[in-house]
Amino acid sequence: MGMNTLILTERDVRDVLTMKDAMKAVERAFELHGRRAVQMPPKVYLNFDKGDLRAMPAYLEGHAGVKWVNSHPENPKRGLPTVMAVLIYSDPETGFPLAIMDATHITNMRTGAAGGIAAKYLARKDSKIFGFIGCGTQAYTQLLALREVFSIEKVLASDISERNAKRFVEYCGRFGIDAEVVDAKRACDCDVLTTSTPSRKPVVRNEWIADGTHINAIGADAPGKQELDSMLIKRAKVVVDDMEQAVHGGEVNVPIAEGVIKPEDIHATLGEIIAGFKPGRESGEEITVFDSTGLAIQDIATASVVYEKAIKEGVGTPIQFFEDRR
Repeated sequence: MGMNTLILTERDVRDVLTMKDAMKAVERAFELHGRRAVQMPPKVYLNFDKGDLRAMPAYLEGHAGVKWVNSHPENPKRGLPTVMAVLIYSDPETGFPLAIMDATHITNMRTGAAGGIAAKYLARKDSKIFGFIGCGTQAYTQLLALREVFSIEKVLASDISERNAKRFVEYCGRFGIDAEVVDAKRACDCDVLTTSTPSRKPVVRNEWIADGTHINAIGADAPGKQELDSMLIKRAKVVVDDMEQAVHGGEVNVPIAEGVIKPEDIHATLGEIIAGFKPGRESGEEITVFDSTGLAIQDIATASVVYEKAIKEGVGTPIQFFEDRR
């Protein structure tokens, strides 16, 4: 008999993966990244008329794999998600595919986890009011992660779709959180602001942000995308997940292209802060920004937890892809 490859559907992944699991795995991945103890080649893109596909390979602490993920904005018209992902989780010793799993939920959870971890190191510890600009899928996992770190008293929700904002407010109510639909300017009147939009022009103005605010900028993940006023980036202490990815397509890509800031103005990577090489928040007055582009190490670290828990709990469908050649 040959070895089996475990097939894990989106439902399987949801059944075994908690936000606490994801945050623990992702924080460790960032730390290893800060210590330069990972392998993570740049994303490879295939660009089409109506979207793109991206290959994201990584290796860390004995875990290896590659995520294949799309972004097709017109997909909802076809009844498909804008973003879908599949991950192959491999044994580094043999290259054998230990698992093939849905990675759409993994992507959402690990991105949310990154925001929660960034706020843990960069936001004021007494943060109580949380603003959200963009109330799509990502807002939900960002909220779940932030709840692991803070006691949230108030949520201010803004979205170009009032329906999305109202739905998110209702979701907050499940946790006993006071939440209301507001405009973008009002959403910025908070301790921690999360932006998760596909915008190519700023949705947050510099003058809307008070001293002491922390911002998780999630939406910019390609050249030309921008959610925050360039002058706000200049004013803030900026932390990125990965320097190369951020400069190429993160929140800092437009301010750098405009000459408002230089790459050397970026304070640190999140991993460098977690590893203790650079300081995080140093005063209650600092404005801090986390520029999240999404790293393959986050996916593979999270997938390793999914695989181990699925094996332990008997979740998934084992399939024999290769015959034993001995």
